[in-house]
Amino acid sequence: MHKLILSLATIVLSLNISAQELQSKFNWHNLDYEQDGVRGMSVERAYKELLQGRKSETVIVGVIDSGVDIEHEDLKDHIWVNRDEIPDNGIDDDNNGFIDDMNGWDFIGGPDGQDVKQEQLESARLMVKYDQLFGEKPKKRKIKKYKEEYAEYLKIKGEIEEKKQEAAQYLPMYEGLLTNFTSSEDLLKEYLETESLSKEAVEAIKEADADIKIRQAKKYWLYLVDQGASKAAIQEGIDHFKGQLNYNYNPDFNPRAIVGDNPEKLQYAKYGNNEVIGPRAMHGTHVSGIIAADRANEKGVKGVADNVEIMVVRTVPDGDERDKDVANAIRYAADNGAQIVNMSFGKPYSPEKNWVDDAVKYAESKGVLLIAAAGNDNADIDIHRHYPTKFYKDGGEANNWITVGALSYKEGDEMVATFSNYGDESVDVFAPGVAIYSTVPGSKYEEKQGTSMAAPAVTGVAALLKSYFPTLTAGQLKQIILESSDKFNNQQVQLPGGGDTVAFGELSTSAGVVNAYKAVKLAMELTRKQ
Repeated sequence: MHKLILSLATIVLSLNISAQELQSKFNWHNLDYEQDGVRGMSVERAYKELLQGRKSETVIVGVIDSGVDIEHEDLKDHIWVNRDEIPDNGIDDDNNGFIDDMNGWDFIGGPDGQDVKQEQLESARLMVKYDQLFGEKPKKRKIKKYKEEYAEYLKIKGEIEEKKQEAAQYLPMYEGLLTNFTSSEDLLKEYLETESLSKEAVEAIKEADADIKIRQAKKYWLYLVDQGASKAAIQEGIDHFKGQLNYNYNPDFNPRAIVGDNPEKLQYAKYGNNEVIGPRAMHGTHVSGIIAADRANEKGVKGVADNVEIMVVRTVPDGDERDKDVANAIRYAADNGAQIVNMSFGKPYSPEKNWVDDAVKYAESKGVLLIAAAGNDNADIDIHRHYPTKFYKDGGEANNWITVGALSYKEGDEMVATFSNYGDESVDVFAPGVAIYSTVPGSKYEEKQGTSMAAPAVTGVAALLKSYFPTLTAGQLKQIILESSDKFNNQQVQLPGGGDTVAFGELSTSAGVVNAYKAVKLAMELTRKQ
């Protein structure tokens, strides 16, 4: 049972917790260790002590994600608007190749307004191709000719079988968990004569006055809640494993017909639609709130950056994004004025990596900084690559790229998130990524965790710097963020996913944790010399 609940944190990566039950201090990722006792990024301190009275310029941030609720109360005033486009007239007024792209573009939408929701994983798509290449009984000559491909084929085949067996095993367990959790909750609500339960109310039930069913329900419910469970989180676990079986690893599932393009051909401005919310905007909305939630409206949460517009580039389905869409999304953001791009997604295979590499180089030529999540597999991505990556297929690496690992609100050897990927060559810096309270669709707010939350925290800092110091280049923004980070080279931390302890400095190139206060100070020094 304990293993099941822990997997909700590492696989589902989204516990739904009310504002009264936050795991750490409200807005902790923006707080300061010296002043607030929690190792956030010192954003509030930077505004209060260094930026008051300074002028800023609006920065456009491209969010390549699942879609964004552009009507959210905390985001609606910080959504990019293409002022060169006349809305809904069916004409490409600004001649950028995209019709009626008022707030961005949807690269996984169809011309009739439909959207891709679920998708296969890249491994499943590769499996289909390899099945066609090798057949059921491949001849030795073909195996010899395609030696590397056949080795990858066998590797992928094994991975998929293992994952499908795991999903088939865990799905009924999660379904049983939800049934029992719901039954316990219903019994306790009836006993307490209430529509909603609180931990305090359940703990206050006097067992001497309750029958055995209520005593058992109390014990069971409190145990699960103490482990971080909720009905919504358990349901997400069910949806996760159902999605794996029905869509992600299903070789016969192919939703690309909705888009109507040829996914094997790199085309730009030839497909998609202008509907940027999509059917599953939860992830992109949460990411956008971390960057840009209104800091002055006294609602919900505070974004890191106070003068920013979010350009929505919908590219990520419930499954693996396609390299074609990622490449085009980066180009779209760069072509339409984004100065910084957040990429909170990833996968272990990238068959058309050269397309993405070319787009990254194009973004660099346009002065665009790309910030990517390191991934949530508690893996060393120096060894097990997580795509997209700053390393080019033909050698070298992007200078306009920051890869971000996730930090916990805990101290000492627990400071690194247990799920975070790491790598002293592949990961550049760490930032808060556990229990991050931010926007979700419907003008609501939730805590979520993942390197998907750590990346936009850094994107927000980059946007803040660019806003107040607009002459800074993408390379200088990267330099400032990494050099000004709090260094913990020799701090012993638990290695994500394992019981070993290692020096924090071995987990990233900078051995650092992002600090906006120090970054602003360094930006002041650098721009004074310009």
